[in-house]
Amino acid sequence: MINFSLTAFRMRYKLTAIFLCFGFSQALTAQTGEEKPKINNFTASVLFQTKGISTIPNLTLGKPAFTFDLKIGRRLSFEPQFRFAATGKPWAMVFWWRYNAVSTSKFRLDLTTNYSFSYKTIIVTTTGESQELIRTTRYLVGAAAPEYLFNKYFSVGAYIFYNRGIEKFITRNTLMLSIRPSISNIPITKNITARFNPEIYNLFMDDDNGVFFNARLSISKKNFPVSLSALINKPLKSNIPSDYDLLWNAGISYTFNNKYVEAK
Repeated sequence: MINFSLTAFRMRYKLTAIFLCFGFSQALTAQTGEEKPKINNFTASVLFQTKGISTIPNLTLGKPAFTFDLKIGRRLSFEPQFRFAATGKPWAMVFWWRYNAVSTSKFRLDLTTNYSFSYKTIIVTTTGESQELIRTTRYLVGAAAPEYLFNKYFSVGAYIFYNRGIEKFITRNTLMLSIRPSISNIPITKNITARFNPEIYNLFMDDDNGVFFNARLSISKKNFPVSLSALINKPLKSNIPSDYDLLWNAGISYTFNNKYVEAK
């Protein structure tokens, strides 16, 4: 078990900031060397959701939460994600590396990996006094996401995800296999469209397993940074321990996109 005092917790965030700076620099330098100017993408978004949901049941927060996403790069991108409860307590930090291995007009394949931290507040009683501590658990992840695009409205993808828990007291091996159809550019008005992403996934967590249904609906306006979303998650057949049978939330997000040319 890893428990942190306030001083140790601040030190971990300092180390995380160093890692974050390193990731941004690597995402830039890994894509240099061509003669013509390179256009990089920088995206930042913040999402407020009424209930923090994870596709892995034991990582679900179940309370109002904020998620901050950053993305920098092109074919190889660094995508850190920071999740916090609305009260300010940390929920998770995920440091994604994403590589676009194949990208054509009909087929796309992304390969990803991450090193992540999950946080949980626990109460520890010693010598008759109770103390609130933040317990950190760590994970290593590898994933592949192939997708076939039929047209601008419909595509079908799959997701293969493996999560290795580092601490011995947590779930050590998590495997997720999913099918992800996507219906995009659903017209609502002239400038407002919707996107619907249903998903069926089989989740294996050590000796337990289950089949889940997940669905997300998002609504956005062209050239407008604010969008709305809703999500539900329902176990269809599962023996995985969970505090929730049906999860749903609503969210609002703000996204900033920019492009820049690398200096030589």
